[in-house]
Amino acid sequence: MQDLAAVALETARSKGASYADIRINRYRQQSVFAREDHIQDAATEERYGFGVRVLVDGVWGFAASARVSKEAVARLATEAVAIARANRASMREPVELVPIPQAVGTWKTPILKDPFAVSVQSKADLLLAINAAALKAGASFITSGIFCTEEDKAFASTDGCDITQVLTRVWPLFQITVVDKATGRFANRFSLSTPSGTGWEYIEGYPLVEEAGVAAQQCRQKLAAKSVTPGKKDLVLSPEHLWLTIHESIGHPTELDRALGYEANFAGTSFVTPDQLGKLQYGSAKWMNVVADKTQKDGLATCGYDDDGVKTTEFDVVKDGRFVGYQTIREQVARYGKQLGDTRLKACCYADDFASVPFQRMPNISLRPYDWGGKKVGWEQMVADVKDGVLIEGAGSFSIDQQRYNFQFGGQVFWEIKNGKKGAMLRDVAYQARTPQFWGSLDMVGSPHFYKLGGSFFDGKGQPVQTNSVSHGASWCRFRSVNVLNTGRKI
Repeated sequence: MQDLAAVALETARSKGASYADIRINRYRQQSVFAREDHIQDAATEERYGFGVRVLVDGVWGFAASARVSKEAVARLATEAVAIARANRASMREPVELVPIPQAVGTWKTPILKDPFAVSVQSKADLLLAINAAALKAGASFITSGIFCTEEDKAFASTDGCDITQVLTRVWPLFQITVVDKATGRFANRFSLSTPSGTGWEYIEGYPLVEEAGVAAQQCRQKLAAKSVTPGKKDLVLSPEHLWLTIHESIGHPTELDRALGYEANFAGTSFVTPDQLGKLQYGSAKWMNVVADKTQKDGLATCGYDDDGVKTTEFDVVKDGRFVGYQTIREQVARYGKQLGDTRLKACCYADDFASVPFQRMPNISLRPYDWGGKKVGWEQMVADVKDGVLIEGAGSFSIDQQRYNFQFGGQVFWEIKNGKKGAMLRDVAYQARTPQFWGSLDMVGSPHFYKLGGSFFDGKGQPVQTNSVSHGASWCRFRSVNVLNTGRKI
């Protein structure tokens, strides 16, 4: 690796690059899927290659190849410099890079059990056990699956960085459907398990078989449940639900490239424009504190260094309800840091493949739990003070506008709250709000005892599209007087 890196960096400098870096990456992915009583698919894939990025006269150039040799590295470094010079014709402002500390080191996802060391047979047996439990509990159909990924990456740059990292992630999941044959109506329930930046121990410790049986029963309850009466209601939301609301209404709007309009084609820009930094009251001053953290235990975006060679860190996005910090990368700090009054290095640069260009991607972004002095505070304490509301578990469908301002979210399971008690199951529930209005209605956050990470394995952004794995944590939360919709339809 060091020999290949030396060839890339020396070649790029000799051709006129003021800066160069190389990423040499190996990716492994394994997936196993089952449907009802049989294994539907099992696949393992591996890819390997390198990408060279150079800066010439303030313009980026990039080239990549799956052929890894000294000759290929020298040729691609030369090609990257030529591309940078060709790109100069379209340059508006020269790229600058803020200085960074020289980083030399290794980092690995802390895992207890390598998911790739677990046999495919063991994974298949687990999936069939999940399916059997669901079918026994009345499921008409069930699909289940396990994803395991490993990213093995080496990074070197002309700034003296020499970094190796191994990132491991796993994701168990299922989807259950129950059909009422008499009416033709059906109900679904996805698993509440989420992907995690950890090893096989997460899957071993999660009660997937037990949850599958409960989920099938809940699907049957959904079919008989009362359709929600729309109107203004209080919401009590589980952490398994809130991760998606955090992702869409806080995570994406606080990406600096979206706020500046550089990212628009894929899912739009942001209502959180730079003039609002330090001024926008994003939500409740008492309850809303949101942190970005690429060092967080079990986080999907957790790593030791980003793809600029910057050491990862934690920083505030929303403090006491006020917006205080964008997600940024090294290049953005150099260009906009002084203008924004924020010159911190936040390590938010990432590329999803050796052949992809690194750019700003979301770190783990989470709502801090509230310190109740050691007291356990969860949904039961929140429900006690609700006259008319809905308790929602699990993430469902969502819709959000091109500036991340108006949104609508569903869920997996809905329960009626009446006069301080959790009641019968509901169906056809979604809630609609504007982002600051919704987070401003937050009036209670649960204790750390109920804090959980959820997240996405495949968060899309950019053109060509890249995917990023990212987690979002929360405890139980209560929101007052939110507009609840009835999503049912009559034919």
